[in-house]
Amino acid sequence: MNGKVRAQLVRAGRSGRYLLGTLMTATVTLVTAPLLCIPSLAAARAERHRRRAGALLGRPVEPRPLALRRDLAWLVTQVAIGLPAGLFALLCLGNLLLILGITVAWWAFPASDPPRLPLLGVRIDSWATALTISPAQFLLLAALAAIALPPLARVHARCCLAVLAPAPSEQLVARVTELTRTRADVLQAHGAELRRIERDLHDGTQARLVAIAMRLAVAGESFSQDPEAAAALVRQARAETEEAMTELRSVIRTIYPPVLADMGLGGALSALATRAGVPTRIGIGELGEVPAAVEAVAYFAVTEALANIARHSRATKAAVHVTRNGAMLSAEITDDGTGGADASRGSGLDGIRRRTAALDGTMKISSPSGGPTTITVELPCV
Repeated sequence: MNGKVRAQLVRAGRSGRYLLGTLMTATVTLVTAPLLCIPSLAAARAERHRRRAGALLGRPVEPRPLALRRDLAWLVTQVAIGLPAGLFALLCLGNLLLILGITVAWWAFPASDPPRLPLLGVRIDSWATALTISPAQFLLLAALAAIALPPLARVHARCCLAVLAPAPSEQLVARVTELTRTRADVLQAHGAELRRIERDLHDGTQARLVAIAMRLAVAGESFSQDPEAAAALVRQARAETEEAMTELRSVIRTIYPPVLADMGLGGALSALATRAGVPTRIGIGELGEVPAAVEAVAYFAVTEALANIARHSRATKAAVHVTRNGAMLSAEITDDGTGGADASRGSGLDGIRRRTAALDGTMKISSPSGGPTTITVELPCV
């Protein structure tokens, strides 16, 4: 069996399962129609089938606002087109099983009245019939199912997604709500960042500068009486100055890493990989001109993700791939650790999500138990 035939049969199997599930849903809808007028029940049923339709078509299904009228319209559509489509799938797949069952029953339990095959109604009364007509009908039905079921399932899935898709006004409201939420998150994160920088400067750099000023003042007053003690104070002040400069560079690095300005995003990430806690492979595509704010968010996202990998994942290796597709910059960080990463727990991943949302970007996490973990950050470069 070549690859194309195998792929077609796999698609037919998936489509058959989808349509049989559709038939079951349509039947339950007919039986429980009065109950499905309850908003929560209608929404749950519609959302479940919406996810199934998205999975069949390979489309991501985003959350949507509840809309009872649209959910009820879907239930009517489900009965109108889902019931016949599901019955057709049941007819094809059921007859395939029936042909096998009749053939095996004729061989295992001979009877005076030979059984008839479906469709053509031919009786199995000899091995010639069992080995020719029966396989021919089976292959004919299998070919019909392989050809007809996938497009039929896709048409039904597209109808499902179209009926349940939010209206433009609802999408606009959801967009405004999302922007309002992310704006509040950004303002909160910005305020927290300013307070952190103020604390770092006040408790670190400023305290050291005050100590340096006091040492130099004492050295100036004692220079004429005790030059050696004054020289020692000057040496201590010099050492304090170097430490203050180191702390100041550290604070500046958290605002906008100088390595980005010096080496660009690709060079900065390559340098970051050399000091990551696990062996990390870096792949950088053609990025073109990237805004400084996008570079900073991408750099900090990769930095935080690699730090999480080193601390929590028990990974032995990691990889970072940064590419650009049109106006969208994508950074994908993967590891072979134990999985289970979850941004909702308030970890550094939530910080990545907040930074990304501030630029109207998205962050996706795939981290099943046992791994691997993949974090994808997408940022618009406009």
